[in-house]
Amino acid sequence: MAWKMVLPMEERIRFVLAVEQRDYSIAELCRQYGISRKTGYKWIRRYRAEGVDGMRERSRSPLSCPHKTSQQWVDRIIQHKLKHPRWGPKKIRIILQEQGWPGPVPAASTIGNILDRAGLVEPRKKRRGRKRSFQGPFTQAERPNHVWAVDYKGWFRTRDGQRCDPLTVSDLYSRYVLGVKALPNQAYSAARDVFEHLFSHHGLPEVIRSDNGSPFASTGAGGLSRLSVWWILLGIKLELIAPGHPEQNASHERMHLTLKQEACCPASANHRAQQRHFNKWRKEFNEQRPHEALQMKRPAQMYHRSDVTYSKNLNEPSYPPGYQVRRVRTSGEIKWCGRKRFIGEALKSVPVGIKRIDKNHSQVYFCSILLGDLHDADSRGLRPSVYVPQTYQLRQNV
Repeated sequence: MAWKMVLPMEERIRFVLAVEQRDYSIAELCRQYGISRKTGYKWIRRYRAEGVDGMRERSRSPLSCPHKTSQQWVDRIIQHKLKHPRWGPKKIRIILQEQGWPGPVPAASTIGNILDRAGLVEPRKKRRGRKRSFQGPFTQAERPNHVWAVDYKGWFRTRDGQRCDPLTVSDLYSRYVLGVKALPNQAYSAARDVFEHLFSHHGLPEVIRSDNGSPFASTGAGGLSRLSVWWILLGIKLELIAPGHPEQNASHERMHLTLKQEACCPASANHRAQQRHFNKWRKEFNEQRPHEALQMKRPAQMYHRSDVTYSKNLNEPSYPPGYQVRRVRTSGEIKWCGRKRFIGEALKSVPVGIKRIDKNHSQVYFCSILLGDLHDADSRGLRPSVYVPQTYQLRQNV
């Protein structure tokens, strides 16, 4: 036989009804129902004052709290959250402190509780921990313009159906977003125009870190692309993350998530409107949004222009004595041993150095980068001699 469930409210009603019948004394009834006489008299008073409704359970929270956050603070917190839906309690607290309101600013945990009670907090999905992959010999950014990160955010379509490929560039030391450009594709010419504008406005970085995709790299000789060759000739060192490991460029990828949430969802009507949205978002991200990795400072407070100015005059690579120098033709070929040998289209009009290894075998270099091997008796072009590592750094001179 199933056990009968006894509800507290039903027991209280039975108790006060038994009291009203006066068959037993209140002390005896309290012993029968297993309650103290103080509790018994409390339920009797509530029943006679409120009837059956007085038997319901009441909140045990105190009627007043001297430390409760005032409604004025609650309103200010909610207003900032509605203005910046993606900002958390720490960022909102910094803004409130800077506004100079009278009285102590609530703690970040208190602000979080207020936002949670107001239904303005979206619970995060718990992610399973995963092992970190090899990070590679990446340069640690120690000053503004030491290391720039570049990537495409991932394409989407504006409301007029046109493809939008946002090209993003950030300074890894200050987290300053140097540029977000809405492009129709990932073509070399469009990307170069963007970088020429950035270099003219901000100067040159020491290092640029990117993934292995076009137009930053290629599957050709040395993994070079036309864009990366141009960067090297400007005196910029390059670093490539491993394929399929965006976490090796973690801070830039995290910025992409914020960009997607705040400037791409929903998409704008067309490219021009989307670019206006990107410009507005970049200004807010750089100048208004406190950044936890910067001890709640803004990226604009940490960034300054590079001391290395941009010049369209490219550096000419130099090679050690004993190297034979050939300039790559517009077809991507050089003349070697009486035959045209294909080196790579990315190296058009660029001098390469050829080092003789033995009587019939030579190696081809661009600056310090080994491109591959040439065999005199072989009618084919350049042969890659070694596997090109996916995470490496290029230097300007040998």
